[in-house]
Amino acid sequence: MRFEEHRPHLRAVAYRMLGSLAEADDAIQETWLRLSGSDDRRIDNLGGWLTTVVSRVCLDMLRARKRRGEEPWEHRLPDPVISREDGADPEQQALLADSVGLALLVVLESLSPAERLAFVLHDLFGLSFEEIAPVVDRTPATTKKLASRARLRVRGAAPPPDPDRSGRRRVVDAFLTAARGGDFDALLALLDPDVVLRADGGALNGGLRTIRGAAAVAGQLDTFQRMATAATTHAALVNGSAGLVNTLDGQPLSVMSFTVTGGRIAAIDILSDPQRLARLDLTSAQN
Repeated sequence: MRFEEHRPHLRAVAYRMLGSLAEADDAIQETWLRLSGSDDRRIDNLGGWLTTVVSRVCLDMLRARKRRGEEPWEHRLPDPVISREDGADPEQQALLADSVGLALLVVLESLSPAERLAFVLHDLFGLSFEEIAPVVDRTPATTKKLASRARLRVRGAAPPPDPDRSGRRRVVDAFLTAARGGDFDALLALLDPDVVLRADGGALNGGLRTIRGAAAVAGQLDTFQRMATAATTHAALVNGSAGLVNTLDGQPLSVMSFTVTGGRIAAIDILSDPQRLARLDLTSAQN
């Protein structure tokens, strides 16, 4: 079916829009239902049509979150995407073709739905503002302003990671060594002065905690050491960058994502919510 050819792209769009793998799949299902109710033989550019539809579906879902008055998504970490260290999983690589890290997704959660859609479609997928404007029901000029505001927020809060993947892995390995050895000075030397630690243990464990600054993050050394010595640590790619999957007796304990900028760790994102970990596919990281 022609739809299946576009599924990886649509899932990538929906994941960046929603930060949730389950909701991204729901958006794709809704897009398929809308296509099945149309005559696709009359659609000249099926890929463009599907991108527009899934974007509108995601926009509606983002707006519905606010109407329901549920816990704001900026108070929890987005779903991480786990893949093998060698990056050999083609489905995951399609989902993370431009390595959208958790730090960037966290910032996207703070944008308005229209800002997020304009930024994602233009900056991450290269659509023109003329193509995006009808989706957000704005003029192209206003849509450009939406993306510009979003871009300023992103640049200020989500530093771009170093391009050298092996270099990022060396920094994460050094972090793990310092944690296991309880070496405060070595850990501190690895941290950017403005490093941000976000730890999401789920609603039953206090929700999302944020710690800022190298000294404060290094002050969590005891917690890092307990994790590094008690758990089995698996190197993995988390949203396309060097990360760790920690298990205890074969059960997932936490997923750690690191943003490395200028050779130092600028952000650490830790998901330890047992309910959400249970829904993630961590098999590739444990092989």
